[in-house]
Amino acid sequence: MIVVVIGVLALQGDVREHLAAVDACPGVRAVPVRRPAELAAVDAMVLPGGESTTMSRLLVTFELLEPLRARIAAGMPAYGSCAGMILLATEVLDGRPDQQQLGGLDVVVRRNAFGRQVDSFETDLAIAGIDGGPVRAVFIRAPWVEKTGAEVEILAGVAGPGGGAPHPVAVRQGAVLATAFHPELTGDTRVHALFCEMAREAVAARR
Repeated sequence: MIVVVIGVLALQGDVREHLAAVDACPGVRAVPVRRPAELAAVDAMVLPGGESTTMSRLLVTFELLEPLRARIAAGMPAYGSCAGMILLATEVLDGRPDQQQLGGLDVVVRRNAFGRQVDSFETDLAIAGIDGGPVRAVFIRAPWVEKTGAEVEILAGVAGPGGGAPHPVAVRQGAVLATAFHPELTGDTRVHALFCEMAREAVAARR
């Protein structure tokens, strides 16, 4: 069996939880990534939740921004949760002027869309492509997707604090997956299993 190596960006955020969730997938090995050489050795990447502007600055400091952009543009599978979704977007609203984007998803994302830390919440969420019933979704200062490109598939949506039409909170474009919530915090590894399968399919196609 080919073992797929999935890196978890280990600069800030829920690194340990993502490493454990990825390691629960069969045929996959999770490793932390902090340096360009470590990035070059993985088949796919997870971008954890945390603080997106801080992670953006650290990507520059650790000389990972351009190599990571290039790998994603070349088709490397990537998954981002919360801040990771923000980093993967082509455009972010309410971000800092110097905030860097990876551009793996043709989406516009709004930071802290559901409110501040005190507005954090949990809900059961049906996600397209994930069987076994709803996923418990934890939203912490979470973003939502304001606009999607033609190639972006919306997997799940949640209404905002004022109600109305649901905003996309789980999206996929090719080999890139993103959620506004934190599946790594619940013990339910089905979102990670979906991404691991995406990574295995991409590696098999290359080989």
